[in-house]
Amino acid sequence: MAVITYREALNRALREEMERDDSVFLLGEEVGEYDGAYKVSKGLLDEFGEWRVRDTPIAENGFAGLGIGAAMVGLRPVVEFMTWNFALLAYDAIVNSAAKMYAMSGGQYNVPIVFRGPGGSALQLSAQHSQVPDPWYANIPGLKVCTPATPADALGLLKSAIRDNDPVVFIEGELLYNMKGEVPDGEHLVPIGVADVKRAGADVTIVTHAKMVHVALQAADQLAKEHEIEAEVVDLRCVRPLDTKLAIESVRKTNRAVVLEEGWPIAGIGAQVVDDIQREAFDALDAPVARVSGLDVPMHYARSLEKLIVPSPETVIEAVKHVCYLD
Repeated sequence: MAVITYREALNRALREEMERDDSVFLLGEEVGEYDGAYKVSKGLLDEFGEWRVRDTPIAENGFAGLGIGAAMVGLRPVVEFMTWNFALLAYDAIVNSAAKMYAMSGGQYNVPIVFRGPGGSALQLSAQHSQVPDPWYANIPGLKVCTPATPADALGLLKSAIRDNDPVVFIEGELLYNMKGEVPDGEHLVPIGVADVKRAGADVTIVTHAKMVHVALQAADQLAKEHEIEAEVVDLRCVRPLDTKLAIESVRKTNRAVVLEEGWPIAGIGAQVVDDIQREAFDALDAPVARVSGLDVPMHYARSLEKLIVPSPETVIEAVKHVCYLD
């Protein structure tokens, strides 16, 4: 296995799929001459030319709509947003056109398109650039929503998303681009809508996704060292389709659950996960399910306040101790 960064995994996925299928093309802000705002498209313009790597104006609704039209007539566009915060301008195109076209056309039009870019908080980007868009799109029938946490999942899920005949919202962790991890050699596909156990454990289940997977893993390591609690970490990997079967199986084994997400608590992904667990595994629970989320406030610029808003290993540890009756 090769050890590469998250951004290199995404770049590899794009290159492999563009080599495999000449209907795949990339468009978005600075994806060509600048190699992408986060260098995910590095080298692709030189390799595939300007017809397949298209720089666009800063007009998200316009180029998202262009991509949707291209998908309707047989191409497979990958639309890059510099940040999912900017994609709010394209929300109408994604939700009212891409997501609904197959149903409203009676199946006459597929929309095989991927909308991708960074989401979530980074470092001191303040309220308008630090939002977690996962629930906004997970709520929409007709969309699939991927939130990979590791280089291997970023590679495998992006390749699967490009090959999918439905529109896929692909939300990358802005703080994950430099993270390294093992990635299989050769063809590597990860099925959309299938969760994964990132750490085995017997005492409590932590269900999470996206970059909070790494917060959960840090918390799990500390819990094992300091409290002899072995936490099982379940990575949802996608939030639509939402695979909670694996989480429920884990809870039936550990009898305790903590659900962790970066986003706001009201109508969050965690609310649905908790609902599924308590309906399907209620009799297995030895304690109420605990939720850990970002605080219900706009993100502050000050680093000291930002640290309080975003979930940390310490907040996860406190929640685990609570469901284990150690507080």
